[in-house]
Amino acid sequence: MRTRVPERLLTIVEEIDAHGSASLTRLTVLKKWFEHPGRLPAFGLWVAKRAAARKGKTKDEAGALLDEARALLGTTATRESFQHSVDLGAAKLLRDRARDFQNKFEDRRWGPVRIIPCPLLLLVEEGLTLYLGTPASPSGGYKLATNFCQHYDPRYGSNLNGPSRTKIMEIIRFMFTQEATEEDEER
Repeated sequence: MRTRVPERLLTIVEEIDAHGSASLTRLTVLKKWFEHPGRLPAFGLWVAKRAAARKGKTKDEAGALLDEARALLGTTATRESFQHSVDLGAAKLLRDRARDFQNKFEDRRWGPVRIIPCPLLLLVEEGLTLYLGTPASPSGGYKLATNFCQHYDPRYGSNLNGPSRTKIMEIIRFMFTQEATEEDEER
């Protein structure tokens, strides 16, 4: 089912082009898109694959967990690759191990804060959580999208800017592919 949400995301890209940044809350338009059945798990799996496929200087246990994610999820994000299912048991085990690895908290004045030494591993964890359907809510998809897209720039803070533009365009391509797949399945 074709929606107008990708066009609304394009207005965010235009705002980044014109002003240098946009608020993360602009991505709330995704919540409506995620209400359609099957989109949250597909998006979660897609983000987990994208995060696992990124090359970086991650070492030690985080690097080993990302290597496991690459082996389980693959490293390509084609239409066919994010439509196929991943072994649920292995996905749950990997998600739990990633969460346990980054399950350290520091007490701050306003309360405990989770310490995330590897943001890519957090994206894999959150993506697999959506894929597994626990919890499966449009708000979870929005949260994953903001974590995927946000970028820190000293001029604008942590919001949508510079590199976020490319990530939003990737999400738009994903959305078009997902909607086309849904139309094919309806026929």
